[in-house]
Amino acid sequence: MLSLVGEGVTHGHAVTRQLARSGGLGQVWNVQKAVVYRSLDRLSVLGLIRSAGEEDSPKGPARLLVEATDAGRAAAVTWQQQPAQHTRDIRSELLVKLALLDRSRTDPHDLLMAQRAVLAPAAEVMRDRIAVAAGFERTLLRWRYETTAATLRFLDALLVNPSDPLPMMTDR
Repeated sequence: MLSLVGEGVTHGHAVTRQLARSGGLGQVWNVQKAVVYRSLDRLSVLGLIRSAGEEDSPKGPARLLVEATDAGRAAAVTWQQQPAQHTRDIRSELLVKLALLDRSRTDPHDLLMAQRAVLAPAAEVMRDRIAVAAGFERTLLRWRYETTAATLRFLDALLVNPSDPLPMMTDR
């Protein structure tokens, strides 16, 4: 949410629309309306956003406008460049960061490289553990390894040429 507010003066309803299932970011990271407003209140208490006036609303009371503080914008930019630390967070965290970087027309190269640096060693460790695991533990490790390996291929494809069309998957 801080990143969305950091894009410019906005209001809770606009943030809610972006994070709704049908919104630009909601396809990756869906957040309920009540959570958006609680989060905006929390960001205000932390000094990361501040009031920026009001805007008339075609429906209901005036909307309270908010904007990011300098500290808020800096925190958002820093967060957007930090890789997800766990494979389980890739879908939500990495993809939302890539979407936000795209919205701001910021080159994602540094984030992609940092994410690769986190995942590559983890994939090697998992591969080594698969060799000695048994039963369901082996199955789970294999799942995690394949997920991580697929993510590394995804990162590599984006690093090489993000505009290349995807190859068609063939029957095996």
